[in-house]
Amino acid sequence: MKALFIGGTGTISTAITRRALSLGWEVWLLNRGTRACRECPGVRTITADINGDEATLSGLLGEHRFDVVVDFIAFVPEQLERDVRLFAGRTAQFIFISSASAYQKPLSHYMVSESTPLCNPLWEYSRNKIACEEYLVHEWRRRAFPVTIVRPSHTYDDQYLPVAIHGKRGAWQVVDRIVRDKPVLVPGDGTSLWTVTHAEDFARAFCGLLGNRSVIGEIFHITGGETLSWNQIYDCIGAAVGKEVIKYHVSSDFLAACDPEYTGTLLGDKAHSVVFDNTKIQRVVSGFTGEISFQEGARRCVNYLLSNPALQAGDPEFELFCEKIITAQEAARIHFFSAITG
Repeated sequence: MKALFIGGTGTISTAITRRALSLGWEVWLLNRGTRACRECPGVRTITADINGDEATLSGLLGEHRFDVVVDFIAFVPEQLERDVRLFAGRTAQFIFISSASAYQKPLSHYMVSESTPLCNPLWEYSRNKIACEEYLVHEWRRRAFPVTIVRPSHTYDDQYLPVAIHGKRGAWQVVDRIVRDKPVLVPGDGTSLWTVTHAEDFARAFCGLLGNRSVIGEIFHITGGETLSWNQIYDCIGAAVGKEVIKYHVSSDFLAACDPEYTGTLLGDKAHSVVFDNTKIQRVVSGFTGEISFQEGARRCVNYLLSNPALQAGDPEFELFCEKIITAQEAARIHFFSAITG
């Protein structure tokens, strides 16, 4: 069986590449070749920019035919239009990686299934994914383009520690604050429910869809079975570094007002309690459940960070943001009590 992965070296796609290779697939990657550190022995590579000249791409693909093509790095409908032109007739199955953030915000019910409406007015990224899905469903209905849609939620691997709030340099500054006994920002009161999924678990379910003709025209989300509060997630990270986390709770609305970047990622995603119904993927991939607990996953992530000094670069901008948020909220609290006590 022969697969082409567009991308193939990201958090999710690297785990899938490794899993597919272990199952005996002939795996090809189409990417720019800029993340050699994540490439897996045994893959075959077409070095190109998928967003480059389409005629050149078609020439590089030549006479190749695939049992499945997966696009991990398509974010807007125009990229899927190109994929349909390139791969119609070249593949028996096309899998699009969408996003569970596309589900209705705010949710009308905490339990999310594939039939939950798609609507996210707070995050352009999610709206674009919805538009991508709509285009591909139209192509499936119009011309039988053999699409399967997969919606990941918050998926991580050993090199990516999932937290609710971090700066542009990633999660290290959060870990560093925990180690230094500094307060860590947690959205809301920390009790909203969230699901984090290790990429190895995601890959086990995902590879059950590869080459599976019965899932063409279908949509699945894939998440781990463990649902935790944000307080519990941060406690797992603290346990991994041997520290009790000083959690500083801040309204998600206030955080987004102070930094509009959080409008999408918090108000349009992580601020909401979400529990996923995995019944549909479990019907196809018998026995699928998340095997890597977040306690174990956090330990692996923290160990990776601590064993790679190059990843421990400070993030002064995010550090200052944390301190300003805490100072502002504490000043408001003091002002309020001063006002009511005269």
